[in-house]
Amino acid sequence: MSNSDELRALLGRFPAGVAVVTVDAGGQRLGLTVGSLVALSLDPPLIGFSISRQAALHELLREAGGCAISLLAAGQDWLAEHFARGVPPIGMWHGIATEAGASGAPLLVGALGWLECALREEVEVGTHTLFVCDVRRVEHFSDAPALVRVRGAYTAA
Repeated sequence: MSNSDELRALLGRFPAGVAVVTVDAGGQRLGLTVGSLVALSLDPPLIGFSISRQAALHELLREAGGCAISLLAAGQDWLAEHFARGVPPIGMWHGIATEAGASGAPLLVGALGWLECALREEVEVGTHTLFVCDVRRVEHFSDAPALVRVRGAYTAA
């Protein structure tokens, strides 16, 4: 087993919160499920997440200069799967309840909460880019359990 496979196997046993990053770049809306969201600083409020440079969202995020992040609640695994599959843009938003964020990026209804962010910096890391973002707005809706991914499955935490 290679180091990459061993790392994937070990980290797969470590629960990760599930969120959907969305952008609106000139009317082109796109979303992607991430399990890499991390708080980097509370003062100033900064978050980070990594996106594959091959993902369609990668360049649109750069173009948009910011994003919205919906932190998913338990029971929203269908949303996580929907935005993880690479649904074609024409069908991505069909049947998905959203509200428009301040920058136009869609916010997913029913989430634990939302973050609206502006890009601050990018760091190339292997096959991905770590996007560091200034948190401009925080909305908290529910004390419901969070959706997490562990051992290849979604569960509540």
